[in-house]
Amino acid sequence: MKDTKTAPLKKPTKTLLGKPAEDTARKQAVEAYGTAVKLMQEGKYDKARTAFDKLLADAPIEIAERARLHRNACERQLSAGDNKFSTPAEQYDYAISLLNQGLYDDAREQLEAILKKNADADYAHYGMAVLHSMTGQTEQSLDHLAESIRLNGQNRIHARGDSDFTEILDDPRFTELLYPEVA
Repeated sequence: MKDTKTAPLKKPTKTLLGKPAEDTARKQAVEAYGTAVKLMQEGKYDKARTAFDKLLADAPIEIAERARLHRNACERQLSAGDNKFSTPAEQYDYAISLLNQGLYDDAREQLEAILKKNADADYAHYGMAVLHSMTGQTEQSLDHLAESIRLNGQNRIHARGDSDFTEILDDPRFTELLYPEVA
């Protein structure tokens, strides 16, 4: 006869306050991330970079990805004046981190620099479309989005789920760009 006993189910480890350890660790990571972003916004890039480095070690993946992006932006700020990016993708990541911080003029500068070097950089046109949407410049947003889609049809699919286009969502031209099969 086989032994039909099963191993007891493991319960999540609890802290002294009775909360699962995973929730506590996640909460601490979110708080540390907020602190690091605040340091960055205050212009304390060296301290912010150190804080982001600590997060990269064991933060949940979605927090670590954002921390990496912001860490790179800190690195760029620390080497200001030396605006030499290793790749256009690195410069784009930096531009998007600036955009996410609300530093629209700085983000525009970086995206325009990419386009100056390569007018067919679909991702930079997409970034400009997002920037213009977020700043209420509908015409420019639609123009850059159209160019982005012309250069890379995958951008149409990406834009369909991008909440950064909320400002132009109700514009019929936006719908025509994203759903040409309906028009």
